[in-house]
Amino acid sequence: MTRLHGTALRVTVFVGENDTYRHRPLFSEIVHRAHRAGLAGASVFRGIEGFGASSLVHTTRLLSMSEDLPVAVVVVDSEERVRAFLPELDELVTEGLVILDECEVIRYVGRGGEQRGEENKA
Repeated sequence: MTRLHGTALRVTVFVGENDTYRHRPLFSEIVHRAHRAGLAGASVFRGIEGFGASSLVHTTRLLSMSEDLPVAVVVVDSEERVRAFLPELDELVTEGLVILDECEVIRYVGRGGEQRGEENKA
């Protein structure tokens, strides 16, 4: 794997917490496919309130009956690798929003302080 630094592409997928793909949470399927594709990383963020194309507001507030909270899956890697992953998202995301942003990676270090993709130099 290559070291991630400089200009990169971020794909953010907004879906509902209860959205599924073949009886599995959709956000989990996206993360696992990104991992299998060798992308640099993916994170899932659970929203506390939001609405989308349906205009139905989902919230964590006690008086609300909504349990289908918004979820954002964020993946960052090189533009080439992210764009190669987009057909996977076309298959998975039937309702939701997928956006792309150019970003700059300042630091990408794994646990133990090792840069991703570099071998330990002892």
